[in-house]
Amino acid sequence: MPFILMRNDITKVHADAIVNAANTSLLGGGGVDGAIHRAAGPKLLEECRKLGGCEVGQAKLTKSYDLPSKYVIHTVGPIWRGGNENEEGLLYSCYHNSMVLALENNCKSIAFPLISAGAYGFPKDKAIDIARRAIYEFLRDNDMYVTLVLFDKEAFKLSKELELDIQSYIDDKYSEEHYPTEQEKQMARLNACPTKPYDHSISRFDYWHRPEPVKKVVPSIVSIEDRLKKQDISFAEKLFRLIDERGLTDPDVYKNANISKQVFSKIRSNSSYHPKKNTVLALAVALKLSLIETDDLLSYAGYTLARNDKTDIIVSYFIEKGIYKVMKINDVLFDYDLPLLGSV
Repeated sequence: MPFILMRNDITKVHADAIVNAANTSLLGGGGVDGAIHRAAGPKLLEECRKLGGCEVGQAKLTKSYDLPSKYVIHTVGPIWRGGNENEEGLLYSCYHNSMVLALENNCKSIAFPLISAGAYGFPKDKAIDIARRAIYEFLRDNDMYVTLVLFDKEAFKLSKELELDIQSYIDDKYSEEHYPTEQEKQMARLNACPTKPYDHSISRFDYWHRPEPVKKVVPSIVSIEDRLKKQDISFAEKLFRLIDERGLTDPDVYKNANISKQVFSKIRSNSSYHPKKNTVLALAVALKLSLIETDDLLSYAGYTLARNDKTDIIVSYFIEKGIYKVMKINDVLFDYDLPLLGSV
């Protein structure tokens, strides 16, 4: 982990290996194939001549020459012929075999174009679904940074229903009059019962505006020395308490959070390590925290949910809906041109 969506020119991506959507001759062509050969220089073609071509669904490796990567992995995608000639299985094999070859050559990162979705006519929605499935299934058992590079936004579209629902949520729930104040957040934390499960059917705002009596707290003057003696636990301590309470393992959490094993290990081994906000949000989703629990976890890292932050708004939407899938959230963040969740 993690898996990253990116809009870019694949010839400019820094990864241990980039994947070329080649033809069976491996001697260059149009589209991504031609762009990679032009960027790599003539030595790439010289090496490809020695490989004897490549079958559909298979993959072969060369040096990258003038490209910023270490290697180029050439794979041949299927031509779409209506779906009755094992096109989906062959396309899956392109991704799987490329990642296996990268792993065998000690690559820590790999970047793919959207294979077969150009001149080969593969429907883009199907091509993206197959790419995701192959990548997710590979990452269940292997640790690697995988990037799917989309050249333009037209290759990736949210459903119109989801897009409208999220926009309605933003407009309705996060207007100035609906958003809770810091005082209301604090009251919610004071009133929250840790032994009672959070009711996801209750709106975040209804929850914060519950008509429950709140005892008045008489402020007292406390010395700086006393405050320092009563410092709260660290973010790492809070995180691992939550993991233990939910009976999860470390791999359960960092894989579901789209976080690399290396970043998670830093949190585990260094109590003073300060993760980025999107990493904390990803952990909250992986742990299936409520909105109040999410805001509480963020506070241990020095952050808070904010009404003027689109990422916070979108993550809150999914948490309120009870949809704890980082990849689904990242689809929406990607569509809104926002940074993705996880250590990316």
